[in-house]
Amino acid sequence: MPADLRLAARLALPARRPAPLVVLSAALFLGLVLLAAAGADLLAPHGFAEQHLDARLQPPWLAGGTTDYLLGTDTLGRDILSRILFGARTSILVAVGGTGFGFLLGTSLGFAAAHWRGWCEEAVMMLVDMQAALPTLVLALAVLAFLGNSLPLLILLVGLDGWERYARLTRGMVLSARESGYVLSMRIVGAPAWRIHLLHILPNIAGALIVQATLNFPHTILLEAALSFFGLGVQPPATSLGQMLGLGRAYLINAWWIAVFPGSVIFLTTLSMCLVGDWLRDRLDPTLAREPGAGRP
Repeated sequence: MPADLRLAARLALPARRPAPLVVLSAALFLGLVLLAAAGADLLAPHGFAEQHLDARLQPPWLAGGTTDYLLGTDTLGRDILSRILFGARTSILVAVGGTGFGFLLGTSLGFAAAHWRGWCEEAVMMLVDMQAALPTLVLALAVLAFLGNSLPLLILLVGLDGWERYARLTRGMVLSARESGYVLSMRIVGAPAWRIHLLHILPNIAGALIVQATLNFPHTILLEAALSFFGLGVQPPATSLGQMLGLGRAYLINAWWIAVFPGSVIFLTTLSMCLVGDWLRDRLDPTLAREPGAGRP
């Protein structure tokens, strides 16, 4: 290849900079949380519901406690570290299930609105506007208060938080893609609509949808934590990070570790997910891929 063509190719390519240290640290922390939650049965020194009344309100090891309870115990003598490991598993399960449900619901409705247009598009966009104006936390509190608590219902309710973002984003990108050259060429050769949508349009917009999912995941974790904090989320004997935070709010002065440690895990997990999501958006968004001076030698 001639030198001028090689130089032009270099100038045309966006710069591929390594991830910043803070993003790598966030990704490492998320990986550790996932591994700890998945291996809670092997890593937990005690059962998450195991009570030791003779060791009630033991402080953490570094604050004068013993190595038997590294992060201390609660009012029933239950090990905080073990409960955090199992609580993180429950919280992540609810957040992943809720995010996946919202992703599928919003994406499907967005495709339907962009394909059929007319009354279908108007109905979907009306639902989107209603969902955007409806306080999800208040709705979830009302539903759980009337229908009772169950893990599938909790996942369904947290999944309703943010599905309208997927629907609005999908509709706009599908309408834009329908006017592109590759879609028009597929129509000319007689490809069915489902093939165009699933095999051509969806792969091209998947990056933006994945970024939206990573940005919506922290909101789902916080919603589950808020519901459990108010006593309407995960119920005993099961545990979650939000439930631990709610139980420890009455002991912040005398036994701060009951609420501080699970609250710190919630904070660091959501912060790490936001950092990774912002970085993915910068890398996958074509409008942000090229910056002034990018690709210059």
